[in-house]
Amino acid sequence: MSATTRLAIEGGTPVRARPFPGRDPFGAADEERLRRVLRQQTAFFPQGTQVYEYERRFAESYGLRHAVASTSGTAAIHVALGALDLEPGDEVITTPLSDMGTVAPIVQCNCVPVFADVRLGTCNLDPDSIQERITDRTRALIIVHCWGQAAEMDRIMQIARAHDLRVIEDCSQSHLTRYRGRLTGTIGDLGAFSHQGSKHLQCGDGGVTITDDEELGARAGVYVDKGCDWTEDRQYRLRYAFIAPCYRMTELQGAVLCSQLDRLPWVVARRQQLGDLLGRLLAGVPGVHPPERTEGAEHSYWHYPIRADPRVLGVSRDEFAEAVRAEGVPIGGGWIGKPLYRFDALAQRRAFGTSDLPFDLGREAPIEYPEGLCPNAERALAELCVLTPNERFSERDILDCARAISKVAETLAARAGEA
Repeated sequence: MSATTRLAIEGGTPVRARPFPGRDPFGAADEERLRRVLRQQTAFFPQGTQVYEYERRFAESYGLRHAVASTSGTAAIHVALGALDLEPGDEVITTPLSDMGTVAPIVQCNCVPVFADVRLGTCNLDPDSIQERITDRTRALIIVHCWGQAAEMDRIMQIARAHDLRVIEDCSQSHLTRYRGRLTGTIGDLGAFSHQGSKHLQCGDGGVTITDDEELGARAGVYVDKGCDWTEDRQYRLRYAFIAPCYRMTELQGAVLCSQLDRLPWVVARRQQLGDLLGRLLAGVPGVHPPERTEGAEHSYWHYPIRADPRVLGVSRDEFAEAVRAEGVPIGGGWIGKPLYRFDALAQRRAFGTSDLPFDLGREAPIEYPEGLCPNAERALAELCVLTPNERFSERDILDCARAISKVAETLAARAGEA
């Protein structure tokens, strides 16, 4: 396009005038499942049927023996860490490019989060950076499959096994997503999933932790319910093996998830189709970087991230996003805005009162998270724009997204080149 192209933000004609389709995940099947809960006269899962059915079906769909339902993706990660029974002060390496729900459970277990950097093109953890962050205190890794693309699990598992580290896969964004033929969540020791309202499989909020390890599965099943074991016969016994939180899923959540499981393969397949199409349409657009694809990794596109390069476009990420929105395409600037370690909760170690726990356990001074700790993550977050296409989009909707982004990027890049 010409540098003289009139953008909508400057009074030109927008690419898109009508709204995009929203999600409509709920229907008659969900209603019928919820009616079953009401008819059984209890929403308490040990006395019901829906949560147990959901756990069984989810485990079967992943080819594993254990699935432990909980109240959120954050809870699912906490349950996974609780199953590992780590010692206070142990270090857990993870990504700074995620929701705080990935990191808060580490601190709640009195362990210390350590942040490795990401690859700029994928936003997934860089195995080389993981290797550099390992110390004699490192006990586990939490690997986030960011945006829905599987991380480089072959290399990560090699590193983990070489250092006797446990691996938790945070699959909150990567339901039914494969890496070299294996589903994310089945490659490490445990997988943790979110069922929050924006996820591929959702019930408003909820989570599940999966594993094929008998010992880890048994401990996770007890950890989710205050350390109280009634997995044998569903009878309440006041035997508490250890102190743990209460993250019991209700029958209402389980009912919705049972019906949503039937839709999940279609939801994921459709998002993969649409996301791959958008990537092809945006290839070669100046200053715009769609997600790079890792060899052997599927991408299920929880959201669709692109990086807007200010050096090519001549404007900031926020200015670029504003111009795209004016073309009728809803696009957000950033995501969490900054790396997790730069939020006050971590930067100022706000966890347990005025203490520095657990950030100073076994250390002469508390661990610090300075600016510049993970330069690729910091750059990515400064340049990221996020689209949220869903499974109800048509190919024409995706074409309009690509046209709007291309129109803005080509116009701005041409102007920047002439300046």
